[in-house]
Amino acid sequence: MNGTNRADIQPGIEVKIVLKQDQRSGKLTAGVVKDLLTKSPNHPHGIKVRLESGDVGRVKVIV
Repeated sequence: MNGTNRADIQPGIEVKIVLKQDQRSGKLTAGVVKDLLTKSPNHPHGIKVRLESGDVGRVKVIV
């Protein structure tokens, strides 16, 4: 599943996100969702989340 639909993502699930500084390289960072930051029901580049580690980025893969 990709991370473009807000309904697919809840706090506590494991995801892979792309951080702002990694958007050019496409490097993914794995972690557990703490907060959902995107308010709209979907976003073409991925829903923005904050991980429990504090990293903020857009969801690319739901593990």
